[in-house]
Amino acid sequence: MAPPSRERTESLPDPKFLTIAEVASMMRVSKMTVYRLVHNGELPAVRVGRSFRVTEDDVNEYLRRSFYDAG
Repeated sequence: MAPPSRERTESLPDPKFLTIAEVASMMRVSKMTVYRLVHNGELPAVRVGRSFRVTEDDVNEYLRRSFYDAG
């Protein structure tokens, strides 16, 4: 098996994974709200054992999509 190419590993930044509690704190909502978003498919998550992890980029994208013009 060939070793991974150096070029590929340098071009992809490592995603920062957050726990549900960290996401809830970042969004200023309860953990149950974050679990609901994950289970409804509105917020992508990775299951690690019995817990979930969400990338910081996915949280930021969800928040960006959620903004609307109230005026």
